[in-house]
Amino acid sequence: MISNRKGILIGIVLLFLSVNATSQEKKSSVSESGLKTNKSKKRKKKVKLPEIDLSNWKVTIPAGSGKGGAISVALPEILDYATNETLKPYMYNDSTKGAISFYAYPTAATTANTKYSRSELREQMVPGNDNVNWTFKQGGTLKAKLSVDEVSRDKKGKYHKVIILQIHGRLTNDQKDLIQQKDNNAPPVLKIYWQNGKIRVKTKKLKYANVSAIGILHEEAWTDDDGFNFEQEVGFGKFQIEIKVTDGKMVVSLNKTEFAVYDDFNMKRWGVYENYFKAGNYFQSRDEGSFAKVSFYELQVKH
Repeated sequence: MISNRKGILIGIVLLFLSVNATSQEKKSSVSESGLKTNKSKKRKKKVKLPEIDLSNWKVTIPAGSGKGGAISVALPEILDYATNETLKPYMYNDSTKGAISFYAYPTAATTANTKYSRSELREQMVPGNDNVNWTFKQGGTLKAKLSVDEVSRDKKGKYHKVIILQIHGRLTNDQKDLIQQKDNNAPPVLKIYWQNGKIRVKTKKLKYANVSAIGILHEEAWTDDDGFNFEQEVGFGKFQIEIKVTDGKMVVSLNKTEFAVYDDFNMKRWGVYENYFKAGNYFQSRDEGSFAKVSFYELQVKH
């Protein structure tokens, strides 16, 4: 009887030791699993590259010297922007966002007709050729998803303005010769601003409705309209803009919910010009220490 009790006691002890060992193994396993989980959390975020076709764009950056000294880079060099040492400070991949970022600040290198710096794309329907453009009759659509990531403030605490999209007018060579102008530059019919977290649209209107066919070619024939402010506040988040141009009409939409429509006689008479799209960071300040960063996630153009 005593022997049997000893056997039972020994069995209980062995069972306890077995359960305890199993418990320790489980704790060890959980601990190891926890370490693996922590290690996985420390892995770097996946690199995302933007899917934007730059074949029909050139970029202008404020990297040259003096007024009119801004540098432009077109196809094929623009395709290697990520490794181009000249472009990298102004146009580069933000691989955490999956976007192309455009950085600008005041420099001495501006384009010929402005005092402001730009890191901005210019549409080229034929790569490398500025002389092939489109008219309102031919039409065009631009779709962009972008964000304004960083902007400096002025002395009053307001953010500096940035032009993020444009439609720029252009004289043909014949028109340039007709009015004896030194270059092909014509006014921009559309400027889209990021201004204190909101989107503002400005376009052109004629000073005199009955201006002649030759007089209308002069920049002095046009003036700015009063502008249009979208109600939505985009802040520093992503937003979508679509610009659609048809014969005598231009429509700008924000996030597919608000629309600015221009279809009066000014748009009809604008048909005299050729045009091209612009996209990027045309920074509107000369304040010391000022800057802006604009990122594009999507950019598409159709004609």
